[in-house]
Amino acid sequence: MSGTFLGMPAFPKAAREAVGDERLRANLRHATHTIRDKRARAVGELEDWEALREAGKQIKDHTLRHLDRYLVQLEEAVTAAGGIVHWACDAAEANRIVADLVKATGETEVVKVKSMATQEIGLNEALEAEGIRAYETDLAELIVQLADDRPSHILVPAIHRNRGEIRDIFHDTMKNWGRPAPEGLTDEPAELAEAARLHLREKFLRAKVAISGANFMVAESGTLVVVESEGNGRMCLTLPETLISVVGVEKVVPTWRDLEVFLQTLPRSSTAERMNPYTSTWTGTIDGDGPTAFHLVLLDNGRTDTLADEVGRQALRCIRCSACLNVCPVYERAGGHAYGSVYPGPIGAILSPQLRGTTSEIDASLPYASSLCGACYDVCPVAIDIPEVLVHLRERVAQGGPAVTRGEKVVLRPARGHAAERAAMRAARWVLGSPGVLRTGQRFAARTRRLHPRTLPGPGRAWSASRDLPSMPAEPFRDWWQRTNGGKGEAQ
Repeated sequence: MSGTFLGMPAFPKAAREAVGDERLRANLRHATHTIRDKRARAVGELEDWEALREAGKQIKDHTLRHLDRYLVQLEEAVTAAGGIVHWACDAAEANRIVADLVKATGETEVVKVKSMATQEIGLNEALEAEGIRAYETDLAELIVQLADDRPSHILVPAIHRNRGEIRDIFHDTMKNWGRPAPEGLTDEPAELAEAARLHLREKFLRAKVAISGANFMVAESGTLVVVESEGNGRMCLTLPETLISVVGVEKVVPTWRDLEVFLQTLPRSSTAERMNPYTSTWTGTIDGDGPTAFHLVLLDNGRTDTLADEVGRQALRCIRCSACLNVCPVYERAGGHAYGSVYPGPIGAILSPQLRGTTSEIDASLPYASSLCGACYDVCPVAIDIPEVLVHLRERVAQGGPAVTRGEKVVLRPARGHAAERAAMRAARWVLGSPGVLRTGQRFAARTRRLHPRTLPGPGRAWSASRDLPSMPAEPFRDWWQRTNGGKGEAQ
């Protein structure tokens, strides 16, 4: 398996292959059900959970409405604290900035904190092309990197692997990246964690440059915040001489008081913990304490285009807790790789098509990767109405329409493969707007119900291949109403 998502097929094809993998489905079912049950208990402990949820939504919406002001305030605060701010409009620019910063130090190795933003832009691959090796230090990310695999979950990137598989990965590949796995390594969690700790320790002590993301950025003080469970992040943030943080522009919050809300909702929604084991904050540089050079790369990469969409912009509220993944029936069966992005599950189905556009086959298919059951909305700690955005994006894919791309207003053409859907919708609109035609059609369909096929012909075959067609009643409702006077006739 390639470590990148390049060339992935559309979701239906990728999901069909994943559903056939029984071990993958078993791993996902066990992991997601365990996490979702623990989360429900952790959230249930707070009587004001809904108030916190609403507060998080309001803070995020306010910040997004005034994003320009808060980003300038953040830049001024970071600069005043001794940091340097870089602005990157897309992945290529961000990768170039980071690679140049690393090369300026003369180093060819970096250690990394788990970061969705750097995965989104393919930073590891870009650094490798420049002769720089990046070492992931988060345990799950380490497993993914050693296996040349792809992450399949926001919080637990290696959720699709069981303990036996991880033991084999450590045994076979750890030696190629540094300290080999201990002899006789078993699949006991403590032994696997110890093997990773010993392997990573030499990386921490040797690295001169670290690269991180951030969960939040506090505009009033220029402070960046990382929450984690293993302590590897704190090692990366404090030991190296140079720290480079790549963060999406939507991660800013105005004040420390605003941050307090998310430090309550994020751990309970993600790991079902009352608070994070490690919460690290850093503000610029301080002589004699931590890195002597700090660079902040503010990443756009489609975020301002998303912000221009009145319906879709709510996806930028996401705090990457992954609660929506753990309750999604589609994700539970298809897994994360089928989404073709570092953002899998329901949030990925609305975020990736907005960040990358809907012109590619896989991005056009993602808004359909949902049953629209609404469970993702119910658990979202910032109340993102994911089903609403999914329907909005489906309309964009099927019909095209106005959008913003790279800051320019454009009119999108309908995606390929939806001509039959559009024709069916136009026909339905005409029939439903013509009472006489509708009445005749209903009577005809009822009288010929015994001749109806069990699957639709032509383009409709794909729709009915996985669904049971509804049975046709013997009599249309309007005829029954007229015949019985709304049921009164039958009662008599």
